[in-house]
Amino acid sequence: MLEYLQIVVLALIQSAAELLPVSSSAHVIVAEKLMHLDPSSPKMVFILVMLHTGTMFAVLYYFWPRWRPLLFPEPSTAAAQPGGRWQFLGMVILATIITGLLGLGLQYVIEKVVFEKLLGHGKGEVEDLFKNLPLIAAALFAVGLVIIAAGFAESRSYKRPLSLWSATLIGIVQGLCLPFRGFSRSGATISTGLICGVARGLSEDFSFALAVAITPAIIGRSVWRLYKERHEHLAEAFKDALVPGLCGMVVCFIVGLIALRFLSAALEMGRWKYFGIYCLFAALGVLTVWMLGY
Repeated sequence: MLEYLQIVVLALIQSAAELLPVSSSAHVIVAEKLMHLDPSSPKMVFILVMLHTGTMFAVLYYFWPRWRPLLFPEPSTAAAQPGGRWQFLGMVILATIITGLLGLGLQYVIEKVVFEKLLGHGKGEVEDLFKNLPLIAAALFAVGLVIIAAGFAESRSYKRPLSLWSATLIGIVQGLCLPFRGFSRSGATISTGLICGVARGLSEDFSFALAVAITPAIIGRSVWRLYKERHEHLAEAFKDALVPGLCGMVVCFIVGLIALRFLSAALEMGRWKYFGIYCLFAALGVLTVWMLGY
């Protein structure tokens, strides 16, 4: 029962924080440390993969009615839109490619240049950054400032459509988020759209379309790394993690839908900047956990 309770707690934290702009990874890492769980163990990797999958299904279910007119507009609407039915999909593909290239480049620099050449580590891995609570706190603080700035920017009266420039900039920002836990992906990408003058709803739609595009790759990478490094433990980890992971997936789906409704309401009411204020206080909380020795 204790194990299931821990997984439900992680599912609640992961799904709510994943879909709100407050960095799920920072909250999950702190929760795991407080519960004395090892996030690098094969079983926990499997469970977190299943939690992310549940969250992705929530995003698909919630946003599909909003994405469908963008992807498959009526002929009269498509004729009036610049680029027609392919404009939104093309921007998603462009931003995803930019994210992938920048993310891989950053990974190489961090692992090969910073860790191995500058710090002298035998084998550098970007995942080593995920355990660094002061770095997570700094990333939370930084994204909090970005969200607050975007909250003031969204009050401007003009609302632009997506453009090559805004999609490129959002893709760059998303790529910068990947190696740094605490730098909320959704918070940074939606904020970038708002700062570029993109409408609130469209910024949200585009951000989570990008999330659906990159999540399978992130999940696949986690499973591949686990197979490559600990393949002898895979069968046992799968057997132990399947049932609790499925329970966590269901919790993530339900809580994810609630979190998305809350996020959309906050955007519509112009309360985006309050998420940034929360991130500033969360950064202080992470530093407190680090100073207490967890």
